[in-house]
Amino acid sequence: MIRTITSILRTLRSKLLLAKYDEFTIAEYLRKQGAQIGENCRITIRSLGSEPHLVRIGNHCTIAYGVTLSTHDGGAWIFSDESPSLQEFGRIDILDNCFIGMCAVILPGVRIGPNSVVGAGAVVTKDVPPGTVVAGCPAVPICTIDEYRAKLLRSWEAQRPPGYLEDLQPGVKYSAAYIQRRKSESQSLLREHLERILK
Repeated sequence: MIRTITSILRTLRSKLLLAKYDEFTIAEYLRKQGAQIGENCRITIRSLGSEPHLVRIGNHCTIAYGVTLSTHDGGAWIFSDESPSLQEFGRIDILDNCFIGMCAVILPGVRIGPNSVVGAGAVVTKDVPPGTVVAGCPAVPICTIDEYRAKLLRSWEAQRPPGYLEDLQPGVKYSAAYIQRRKSESQSLLREHLERILK
């Protein structure tokens, strides 16, 4: 009974501690756990796994909801009867200007090159070259970042509502928090427009 109460109190204390952070400030907490995280990142998860000190995230990266960063091979457990201390670890490096999509899984020893995108649900088992979009299970390259940018620009040209975020100028550096705040403020304009054109 006392163990249960202690466990509940520990969980509650942890949730209260994490509640003071948002996706733009959680890096401060994760750095205290030993992770190396650059500037201007948007991190929606609240844990970098059991070895956060083995995780490095560069500048201007997004880690979306449900992403799992695994810095160890848990499968070693099946050999624990014969080798109780057997373990294997690997660093995870996410370099500058990367986007890691929802529910992606990054396995130990993986390096994600700068200017890369990992698609939602991807399982990344090997390094991602710079400027590459990967997707799938296991993740494989599907296009270059330049091809992806061209596709997005064509799509946005057809979908962008008149007047939407016109104050955000190309080539000007804005913080991730500022861009997200401006998107939230203009959400109703975007929603009405998309409902009209995507019937």
